[in-house]
Parts: sequence; structure tokens; C-alpha cells
Amino acid sequence: MVELRSVTKRFGASVAVDDITLTVNAGEFMTFLGPSGCGKTTCLRMISGFEKPSGGAVLLAGKDVTNDPPYARDVNQVFQSYALFPHLHVWDNIAFGLRMKKLAPDEVRRRVERVVEMTSLGELARRKPSQLSGGQRQRVALARAVVCEPKVLLLDEPLSALDARLRHQMQVELKSLQKRLGITFIFVTHDQEEALTMSDRITVINEGKVEQVGSSWEIYHRPQTRFVASFIGDTNIVEGEVLGQSGNRLQCALEGGLKLALTAPVESHPGGRVLVSLRPEKIRLFADHPGGDNVFGATVTTELFKGAMDDLTIRTEGGLELSALDANEGGDDIEFHEGDRVWCRLHPDDIILLKA
Repeated sequence: MVELRSVTKRFGASVAVDDITLTVNAGEFMTFLGPSGCGKTTCLRMISGFEKPSGGAVLLAGKDVTNDPPYARDVNQVFQSYALFPHLHVWDNIAFGLRMKKLAPDEVRRRVERVVEMTSLGELARRKPSQLSGGQRQRVALARAVVCEPKVLLLDEPLSALDARLRHQMQVELKSLQKRLGITFIFVTHDQEEALTMSDRITVINEGKVEQVGSSWEIYHRPQTRFVASFIGDTNIVEGEVLGQSGNRLQCALEGGLKLALTAPVESHPGGRVLVSLRPEKIRLFADHPGGDNVFGATVTTELFKGAMDDLTIRTEGGLELSALDANEGGDDIEFHEGDRVWCRLHPDDIILLKA
């Protein structure tokens, strides 16, 4: 549905988007994720036509629209500021685009009624934007965008102005709406949890380049680069050296005197450098030595209570500090506190090999 071919965007001497090639499938919920200033919103604006690429091509449904103005593209955009007409009622805000297209009044009424019902705005139809809450205004902005039945809906951090509880509610509603409509959504956010929750696929962007494209599971559990591993969730990044390889098991000597085996799909040679990601929740903690491989001793140096989990910092015998999570399950569950000696175990599949 959307294709970027070697797209670059320069603002003077600054390169905002650097040779990005990307495909978004029809009916997909794609999220552009990255820190502020990484180029994700610029990508969105080039798809919508508000920015023209310095190089490369933008295609919609197979048609080259690189030089087409925004009104000639079958896309709509929802902005962070909602951009509602303050003097119009909810109904008229939603109907505005259809009337501009000069659709018959009966068709306008049919489409608006359908979208109003889908977004639960029926009781608010005669109110003006100033009489609505932030979440209600956001629903109106969404309704106004989808009522024109665009092939692609672009959403530029539309939930960032909402409080945490309402934001979570709107994430669920937005994903449900996208499934019912079947419209291709491209969603821009810097919020990792939001991206993981809502997306069919995520494009992680950093400094104008695509770091990785994949499902939420792939991005979290199989990050390819140091940036992706550290930007998506919490992790421990550890360097080391290859000791040897047997089949797909790589024996490594990591910082802090850790000698661990990990699952590696590529062949590595002794002496080669490695970079690995250790997710805190994958470090299993025991009061006594659990036996088996990939076990090492450590001492708890800090403990932060976070309700269902304790966020621990542990220090290995070689002095390496790692973050680990321990579930507060209650009952006979063993709790670990500052100063406690613990044993840690990591499954080889849970040690993620990154590109150096």
C-alpha cells in the first residue's frame, strides 16, 4: 500500500531521512518508532505530501505520488493537536471532508452516522470541541479522518497529550477501530510500550536510518542492533570474546568473568568479539545453586519495589553490574534484598547476539 524507495530528505546541510527503503502492506498497522528528531515524522510528512523528498520515490498503491500535492493523495492524517474546527459541532467536524468532496447529503449522513457509532460519539454529536475532554476530541479527530475512507491513515503521536489511563484506553480503541475498518494505519510514536501494544509491525528509526523492521515480538526478543535492544525496554548490554563453537552453541567469555553459552545462528571463530543483550526478566534468581549450565553467583546491591516486581541491581563476582527482575508472587516465594547472595541462570536462547 505504501512504498518508500531510497527516500532521502535534507534540510540545508542536515540529513533528516537518509536513504530509507520500506514497504507497508495493505491493512497493516505499522508504527514508526524512534527518539525525538530521528526522522519518523518527516517520513510521515513525505507520505502525506506535506514534505517533498530530496531524493527517492514515494508510492501509494503502486502509483508514484512523489510530486503529487496532499489533496491528490488518498491519505488522511491525524495530528497531535487534533486540529478540530472550534466553531463546528462534532457532527459537522466529521462531515466537513465529505462535504468538501461534494458528496450527496444522504451519503454524507450515512457515512457520518456509521463512524459516529463506531467511535461512540452519538451523545456528543451536537457539542463543540471546547465542550469535550481530550479523549473525546481525539475520537472526533479520528472519526473525521476515517469517514473519508482513505487508503492510508497517518497518525502523528495522536495520544501523547492524554493522561496514562486514557492513553491506554485509546490504544485499545484505536487498534480495534483499525481492525474493523481494515484501513492501513501508519502510526508515529516515541513510546516503546505503545508501539509494542498496537503494531502489526514496527519500523525502528534512528538518526534518519531504519535500524530494524519486524513484529513486536521480533523487535523485543530478537533485536539486531545495540540501539534497538537498548531503546525497546530495559536490557543489559555486555561485551565479550568467543571461546569456541559447537553446532549453534557459542561459548563466550563476557565482562565480569561470565562464561556463558548462547544460541548463535552464525559461525564465529575463537577470539572474535561479541556484543550481547541480557533482558532483566530473563535472569532467573535462586537462593541455592540450581545446577546446570550458564549459572553464576552475584550479590544484590540495590532493590526497588515496583509492585508485581522487584527491580534489582546485582554485582557478579567479577564486578559486572546487571539489572534483574524478581517477581513478587507472595506465599512461600523467596524474596531477595540488598546484600543477599544469589545464584543466577540464563537460558542460551535468552542471550541475544547483537551486531557489533
